[in-house]
Amino acid sequence: VLLRPAGSGRQGPLGEADGLALASEPAGALNFLAMVENLQGDAGRGYYLEMLIGTPPQALNILVDTGSSNFAVAGAPDADVTSYFNPELSSTYKSQGIDVTVKYTQGSWTGTLGTDVITIPKGINGSYTVNIATIFESENFFLPGVKWQGILGLAYDALAKPSSSVETFFDSLVSQAKIPNVFSLQMCGAGLPVSGSGTNGGSLVLGGIEPSLYTGDIWYTPIKEEWYYQVEILKLEVGGQNLNLDCREYNADKAIVDSGTTLLRLPQKVFSAVVQAIVHTSLIQEFSSGFWTGSQLACWDKTERPWSLFPKLSIYLRDENTSRSFRISILPQLYIQPILGIGENLQCYRFGISSSTNALVIGATVMEGFYVIFDRAQKRVGFAVSPCAEVDGSPVSEIEGPFTTTDVASNCVSSVSLHEPVLWIASYALMSLCGIILLVLIILLLIPPRCQHRYTDNDVVNDESSLVRHRWK
Repeated sequence: VLLRPAGSGRQGPLGEADGLALASEPAGALNFLAMVENLQGDAGRGYYLEMLIGTPPQALNILVDTGSSNFAVAGAPDADVTSYFNPELSSTYKSQGIDVTVKYTQGSWTGTLGTDVITIPKGINGSYTVNIATIFESENFFLPGVKWQGILGLAYDALAKPSSSVETFFDSLVSQAKIPNVFSLQMCGAGLPVSGSGTNGGSLVLGGIEPSLYTGDIWYTPIKEEWYYQVEILKLEVGGQNLNLDCREYNADKAIVDSGTTLLRLPQKVFSAVVQAIVHTSLIQEFSSGFWTGSQLACWDKTERPWSLFPKLSIYLRDENTSRSFRISILPQLYIQPILGIGENLQCYRFGISSSTNALVIGATVMEGFYVIFDRAQKRVGFAVSPCAEVDGSPVSEIEGPFTTTDVASNCVSSVSLHEPVLWIASYALMSLCGIILLVLIILLLIPPRCQHRYTDNDVVNDESSLVRHRWK
């Protein structure tokens, strides 16, 4: 397989073992063509990969999630899963005897950490030993109708639970299989019903980039922090019109690329501005507010295509050359999403954008338009147009650039960034301090009166240092 010339497009020079791999190695662990269409699923319920776990192997479907860092599988029967991993049936499973709980934007689970061997039928060759959590309790995690029984967290070890010392799945593959520290993702559900049959294709390429999965150039934006795949967004446009918000609003308190989130999620102020701009730009004069908040569907006759009524949405990302930017654009076919099985003569749609309290999340709504490269070796995320992002034969995504960044701040990301592990440490420290203070108070209360200090007229109690005053400030 011919490599693309090092200078072509915007993909940059070829790296060494820890850099990019741009084609298959027929005799090695990597065969990218074998990984094409190794995913199934849709934007409504996620994209999943088949994996064989344990000895003898047990086959499970695993959700691909770039917004978390634990590899976990159902480890006990559950009403919403069709199968689960039974560690007692695996001769290679080793329990670490540590319970771990992971919470997501929606749902949570608790499991036991262990290790076992895995193979990926449509992945890299060979078997590898990885950390795995077997889920014995969950809440709103496995949902009715989902066709996966586990989750593959592909973010950085900073997000791993219970601590960053738990080696992540992909880090284990990189060290054991000696593959480049890069993976790429294509999800092919554009224009198809969400929460549908779950047979839409997709590709997770472990170890590099498969040239057949994109057209045109790859545009890269730097990873700002290595926990989530945090990027820097400079501005948003609706129908070609700039929202004219302070660029820090787009990154409050972070902007991430997350395949495990179904929608494009926007901070509340940004979300309100986007909805207002879409309403102003669209050809629909009156529209129910419930559609924008996700509580109502909008329905048209099945012969109609409502996408022509809505504007294009563009997201500007900072280029590797910080004085330049590029924009990724999605047409309405990606954010006005059909729902399966509503009515006989009507086709109903949902709004593929929602508000968020703590992040801007580039989820499946946007990612279905692109081939996304997670280049961990060079600390950057790449976007290229995906050839499967077409509806009725026409592309529904675009990438354009470069553009100057003279009209935006030199840094749109807050300098104060408290990661989740830091917050946990701070909370534990505060709890410990409160415990010590409480212990001291109890001891003082238990000291007999004869041992207590008797104040004289010369003693002064300064109210500024009073414990009571500080407690009630």
